[in-house]
Amino acid sequence: MDPKDVKKLVKEGYSEVAGTGHSGCSKKNPCCSLSGIAEDISREIGYSDKELNAIPQGANLGLGCGNPAAIASLKPGETVLDLGSGAGFDCFLASEKVRSEGRVIGVDMTPEMIERAEKNARDGEFGNVEFKLGEIEKLPIASDSIDVVVSNCVINLSPSKDKVFREIFRVLKKGGRFAISDIVLLKDIPDRFRESAEAYISCIAGAALKADYLGAIKNAGFQDVEILDETGYPFDLIVEMLSPEEMDAILDDMNLSMQEAEELADSVISIEISGIKMP
Repeated sequence: MDPKDVKKLVKEGYSEVAGTGHSGCSKKNPCCSLSGIAEDISREIGYSDKELNAIPQGANLGLGCGNPAAIASLKPGETVLDLGSGAGFDCFLASEKVRSEGRVIGVDMTPEMIERAEKNARDGEFGNVEFKLGEIEKLPIASDSIDVVVSNCVINLSPSKDKVFREIFRVLKKGGRFAISDIVLLKDIPDRFRESAEAYISCIAGAALKADYLGAIKNAGFQDVEILDETGYPFDLIVEMLSPEEMDAILDDMNLSMQEAEELADSVISIEISGIKMP
């Protein structure tokens, strides 16, 4: 699929989420369409009840695949950048960790998400959080200005992951670090699935092979790259939460049989990964 088409699809999908408040990337895909279960998904991927209760209502849309703020070892006074910040969920958690002397910047390419995030920041009185409209392949951030970059299940959506990691390297200060949760593949997926619009929006079809993803990070110049955790795709959880009719509709939209969906799920993992821009 053409990169411009991918961008358009992702922007349209997330614009819809911002407008409706439905959990996930698209109303038709299995990992991202489950209205009303954002907190269940978030608990499953590592958020505590304390964290879920600390954010403004409407900030958690169930879009993540991990908890990057928990692995970033954030310190008071640090400047944090969140790539693909959505409604601000991880930004608000980071805000508590860097405290009033720190700063958190969220970047998202969807105007509707920026608007929703800014409202959440006002409602929650998060004075040290701001949001910028922009693309993660060309960040509206000064070079050498960020202590920590975090991102949650977003880089997999980019058709230019090499550019993303080069941008992360550019904006980080020397000695700065990243902590990212994302989706990668253990084996390649069928071409027909990669061409599916719904599969792109569902955070799977755009995912890179694990080795290629790690290669993009190292080619950008990062050192001490470490995979902190790997978990399987929560397919069983999704099946449990859907009625048979809803599951059949999703499989039909994605042109998949149940067996193919299970095999696809076995190919997908969530990783938590960190790295450093050496001085």
